[in-house]
Amino acid sequence: MMAFFSRCSKSFKSLAALVCCALALGLGATAHAEGIEVRNAALVPDEEGYFLEADFEIVLNATLEEALNKGVPLYFLLEFEVIRPRWYWFNDKVLNAQQQYRLAYNALTRQYRLGLGSLYQNFASLTEAIDFLSRVRRRQVLEAGTLDKGTTYTAGVRMRLDVSQLPKPFQLNALASRDWNFGSEWRRWSVTP
Repeated sequence: MMAFFSRCSKSFKSLAALVCCALALGLGATAHAEGIEVRNAALVPDEEGYFLEADFEIVLNATLEEALNKGVPLYFLLEFEVIRPRWYWFNDKVLNAQQQYRLAYNALTRQYRLGLGSLYQNFASLTEAIDFLSRVRRRQVLEAGTLDKGTTYTAGVRMRLDVSQLPKPFQLNALASRDWNFGSEWRRWSVTP
């Protein structure tokens, strides 16, 4: 009888170890899903106004990474809005702002370049460039006094690939392929100054 229990306990331990490994591999695969996800976002008040701070998780799919490495720049659009809900009429859009980022690869220097307007920064790896793109810090979106005290507003943020900036052949491909439909859902939260 004792031999039976020791064999069962050994097989139970190996089964438990196998299940733990499978769960760990499964969780690892879901943690690196392709796409863009808003991790957190906040509208931070200051003496000068209101600042947007947000964190995104950006994981490029194989199609986008291949296009980038072959010299096709990718344009990402950060969209932010502030809405004052009204029960008696349509909601009042207090702010609707966009900011465009350009991510490109230079095969000659083997560096990734992230641009915001006329400002550029080079990165040695794609991971570093994506990490920088995924963090929005102290971006002033509203001046002080724009929001009424005691009124509740709804703020929203998202990031997406702007396919309208791609070369024309890629724009046609983007209509037919889901790989180019790359962006996050809107993350909305309430703001009461």
